[in-house]
Amino acid sequence: MIGETVTLLRRTQSGRDAHGNPVWATSEISVDRCAVWPTGSTEETQGQDQTSERLTVMFPYGTEVLSTDQARVRGQVYDVVGLPSSWSSPFTTTRAGVEVRLERVRG
Repeated sequence: MIGETVTLLRRTQSGRDAHGNPVWATSEISVDRCAVWPTGSTEETQGQDQTSERLTVMFPYGTEVLSTDQARVRGQVYDVVGLPSSWSSPFTTTRAGVEVRLERVRG
């Protein structure tokens, strides 16, 4: 399997500013051999134009993905939606991967 590279964007608190507010840093984690497929989109036009695009990514088994992460796929940044699901067979040692749903809202 060749797949494609997806970059996880993970925010971590790196300290506090002079007023005690958290300061955030973003680290990038590149993950190779991912499968990506579209899972739908919606469009709303009541008062404003807004589109929502959804993807599903299957990361290699064991990849840590947090619900607070974002992912850069094909040059676009998406939010992780919900909790990642690790898929493995209860009958064999087959480990399919970590399924993650992504969404990008524009407008």
